[in-house]
Amino acid sequence: MRRLSALLAAAPLLLTLPALADGDAAAGQKVFTTKCKVCHTVDASGKNGVGPGLNGVFGRKAGSKEGFAYSPAMKSAGVTWDTDTIKAYVTDPKNMVAGNKMAFVGIKNPAELENLIAYLKDATK
Repeated sequence: MRRLSALLAAAPLLLTLPALADGDAAAGQKVFTTKCKVCHTVDASGKNGVGPGLNGVFGRKAGSKEGFAYSPAMKSAGVTWDTDTIKAYVTDPKNMVAGNKMAFVGIKNPAELENLIAYLKDATK
């Protein structure tokens, strides 16, 4: 009976796990604003800043955004940006593409990363 009670008590928490895995775009916007916006834009103009504009980033080949001066390492990375490659890059940019010029230590918090990805999927369409 105790096991059943514990399971029933945990059920609401377990039901939220898939939502957490998908991230929270509103929380991701806060992550973007505090950690990414200083260098990147996401708006439809696609404007480059210190970093390349991220509009249309999903499905784009790394180092190919027109008008941005990429490092040779990024141009030859052979990466196409998708959920997994963006997560890997944002977690540890220097490890993912050695020799790139992005001066960012990465996002280590898994929830922040999931939220950022949810935001980017929506904001960069």
